[in-house]
Amino acid sequence: MKAMIPLLLFLLCAMSLPATASAQTQDPSRRLYDRVMEEVRHKDYEAALAGFRLFLELHSRSPLASSAQYWVGECEFRLRRYPKALTSFYDVMSRYPKSSKLAGATLKIGLIYAKLGQQKDSRIVLERVVDQFPNTAEAEVALKHLGRSPAVVSTPPVSEGVTSGESLPPAQSEAGPEGNPPQTSHEQPQEPAAIAPGNQ
Repeated sequence: MKAMIPLLLFLLCAMSLPATASAQTQDPSRRLYDRVMEEVRHKDYEAALAGFRLFLELHSRSPLASSAQYWVGECEFRLRRYPKALTSFYDVMSRYPKSSKLAGATLKIGLIYAKLGQQKDSRIVLERVVDQFPNTAEAEVALKHLGRSPAVVSTPPVSEGVTSGESLPPAQSEAGPEGNPPQTSHEQPQEPAAIAPGNQ
């Protein structure tokens, strides 16, 4: 009888796995999100942009909403629509302050300011990335743009004129050329790092 208990436990676990997998495949928000991410992987940013906007209309309360908002900004960025991308990344920060995409959105804001020729604002935001998100891929990219060694991430210098309660520079309405942010593993089509390579 004792020998059968492990076998019964194994069978119960094995039977519960397909049920969990099928529950995930039945989630319409996950299915739509994954479908739109395919457009990103194929570099069809116009289609992906439309898809993520639709996702946000249909599934605004989904746990994936912050990631979809981030990808709206990312698609705009890759289409070189910097003012719109800036607004989208600020939306990630204001609407989803606990999002896993917060570091990436903040970094992108800093990179956009640099592309718009607003070096002071860019530096403030990139310093914020290093200070608030140390030991991350985003902090490493920010340090490279600040002209400092990534080894400095563990002991970043005090940001120039930025205190913890100070807000980021406001979004601007100018435009300029392209770059890429840090992205995460399974949702990012990996590209060479021109400006930077970039969870749902």
